[in-house]
Amino acid sequence: MEQIYREAEAGFSAVPPPARLWGLFSHTFAALLPLYQETLIYVAEDEGRVIGFIQATGQPLAVTLPTKISSLQVLNLCLATGVAESEVAPRLVEYLCEQAGQKGATRLFVRIPLDDPLIDIFRLQGFRQYATESVLYGEAPSACSQEPPAGLRPSRSRDDRLLYHLYRKVTPWGVAHLEAPTFRDWKALRGAPGQQEVIDRVEIVGWCRVQKGSQARPHTLSFMALPEKGLADELADHVIVASDAQPAWCSLRHYDAHMIDALRGRGFSLLLTQALLVRELAVRVPLPEKSLVPSFG
Repeated sequence: MEQIYREAEAGFSAVPPPARLWGLFSHTFAALLPLYQETLIYVAEDEGRVIGFIQATGQPLAVTLPTKISSLQVLNLCLATGVAESEVAPRLVEYLCEQAGQKGATRLFVRIPLDDPLIDIFRLQGFRQYATESVLYGEAPSACSQEPPAGLRPSRSRDDRLLYHLYRKVTPWGVAHLEAPTFRDWKALRGAPGQQEVIDRVEIVGWCRVQKGSQARPHTLSFMALPEKGLADELADHVIVASDAQPAWCSLRHYDAHMIDALRGRGFSLLLTQALLVRELAVRVPLPEKSLVPSFG
């Protein structure tokens, strides 16, 4: 499996270094011998030789795999050189779906570049696209203003409910219903470290997080902002200043166009566009409607 993964890594050599780094960063291998047991790995064999594998993980991370998990995220689908993708990949995906369903998962998610040939295999296996994600990278971003936004303050734990309301305001219903339909689901996804701040103007209208990188990896930026005039520009300037104008990247959805425009106007460029796909593993049957009857006495 390690050799197959290394061969897949080599496929990134033809793309620009930032995009290659993002690809490797996004398809973490969990070290093949995962420290967290929520990772599921299944292999395909041909006459005793491993010719491919698929890896998925539950969200959020846990020390043990829960008896019932709500969703899984596909991290890797790798095949050995010379193996026919159209024959092996669909079987791996279908087997993962069967096993995930038996473990109680109701949805299986995957993010994949729009130009990746594997996207057609996922679509043929019942995955549908529910959002588009743009990965932006700035080698030397430049802020237009050094002034902090009005109402800027550190994020506190008691802001969580208010931030969830902001999330529901800026996120289309179809996306929120899939990824975080409840406050508990949303909070479970917010485990990433980093400096978090909010813009509080009577209500919280914006949020940002700067996750410091290293020499090998740029800073990672995250945003939520109401589509108010000038707000995206203020947030973009602030995070660039907070990250010392060092190399940084972020991923934004198709409905974050105002933030995308603000970052592109400050030196960020589009690395790649990813499709976010989901497959429902459980069939939902509506409960029969209960009719009203007269009440006597």
